[in-house]
Amino acid sequence: MGLTARIVIVDDDPFVRSGLRMIIESDQITVAGEAADGDDALTLIDREHPDLVLLDIRMPRVDGITVTRALRERGDTTRVLVLTTFDTDQLVIEALRAGANGFLLKDTPPADIITAIHKTIAGEPVLSPAATVRLIHNVTAEPGPETIGARRLVAALTDREREVAFSIAEGRSNQQIAENLYLSITTVKTHISALFTKLGANNRVDIARTVYDARLDQAK
Repeated sequence: MGLTARIVIVDDDPFVRSGLRMIIESDQITVAGEAADGDDALTLIDREHPDLVLLDIRMPRVDGITVTRALRERGDTTRVLVLTTFDTDQLVIEALRAGANGFLLKDTPPADIITAIHKTIAGEPVLSPAATVRLIHNVTAEPGPETIGARRLVAALTDREREVAFSIAEGRSNQQIAENLYLSITTVKTHISALFTKLGANNRVDIARTVYDARLDQAK
């Protein structure tokens, strides 16, 4: 037997946490702790330093995507395996962009969850079949009116405004955008104000949504 993997379970439903613990805890997997919210999860992860976090997306106060992004922004390399009921295109893409190492649905058979945990810890990306189908569809589907409209809006931006928009979609703060693009905070705020106007956005979430709807990669 190899070393025992230590994991943390994060889900707001105590019955789900209990069920997962019963399914996966064995001589090869130890549950180092449980959390019912993303905020508590970050504290628990700091204390336990697990090999992997089994993480729900929809939770009160701090959601799973925010937890994942926070871990990556501070350089934490703990593996993150999302286990959720929700598998919309946007959630799959957002979770992976935030830095999740895998994405499974809660109806995944217990044996497959255990296999996915070991694969994720070993560095192999894991996606449920449903999530894979959604990603393939998202990439290959003919663009609809929503995508075409979003692309027109993004195309009207300057190169720098587009860079700032993509950075917002990646969850970066103004400070991080400034450092990454070698801009002053004031200049970043000026670009964001322009984005609000040009994209018809009311907040940063609206900007990110337009970028996702456009289905564009920053490198393109």
